Amino acid sequence: MRVLVAGSSGLLGTTLRSHLTGSGHVVTRLVRARPSAADERGWDPPSGRIDTGAFDGVDAVVNLCGAPLASGRWNQARKQVLTDSRIEPTEVLAEAVAEHRVPILVNASGINYYGDTGGRRVDESAPRGEGFLARLCGEWEEATEPARRAGARVVLLRTAPVLAGRGGVLAPLVPLFRLGLGGRLGDGRQSMPWISLADAVAAIAFVLEHDEIAGPVNLTAPSPATNAEFTAALGRALHRPAPWRVPGFALRTALGDAADEMLLTGTRAVPGVLTDAGFRYTHRDLDGALAAAL
Repeated sequence: MRVLVAGSSGLLGTTLRSHLTGSGHVVTRLVRARPSAADERGWDPPSGRIDTGAFDGVDAVVNLCGAPLASGRWNQARKQVLTDSRIEPTEVLAEAVAEHRVPILVNASGINYYGDTGGRRVDESAPRGEGFLARLCGEWEEATEPARRAGARVVLLRTAPVLAGRGGVLAPLVPLFRLGLGGRLGDGRQSMPWISLADAVAAIAFVLEHDEIAGPVNLTAPSPATNAEFTAALGRALHRPAPWRVPGFALRTALGDAADEMLLTGTRAVPGVLTDAGFRYTHRDLDGALAAAL
């Protein structure tokens, strides 16, 4: 399979590229800088420009574009960056997929689509929730419509925080825990879905190869944790106590809306589509996933 990947420089993109090429697929990367390698093609989403020939012979497009959510305090300007970095590239790629009749578009989204679900478990059949991130994920997914209308099989990856040895959700946490400064956020009861990096890339390859899968796919492990459970597990993995508690008001003071949207509320999402399709997880439990990552 010839796969064109946008957003290939991030943690998920670089690992996916290695996984796909190791499995015998041919991967071409869309890059915004001037192409400097044989497997690169240039593009500029704001202008809608994509290098001529970029879609020649392409069997699938994977779009992982999006500025990091965990980037300090949110203001209107930052929210606009988060929006533009997702919607604009997706619109450009969806139109190109439609124009070039590419049969598959696998597009990033987020588990935040469901908003705060408390302790209620949700699968892909659940409706969109409330809040900035839920609306952003909804708009992100809607931007793929030109590809779907043209007949492409569109997969929407509602991705949970990824556990990896470098980058991902663990990057800011591990140094604090190693210093004995780890602790739960707020009351710790909020749900915290997760997925290991190995399972995330294997699941993307899985949906590329299974024609029966279309629409939303929860890219998350089958055993979501609470923040308190995650904190305890990370402390065990690093052999460090994690006795502290960061109060909600302190997080709101430091991060504004981002605190409530990302840290003090949670989505107890489970992977209905992947489970029903027979995907086999390498890391089904949190302790095993953290041990592998660390």
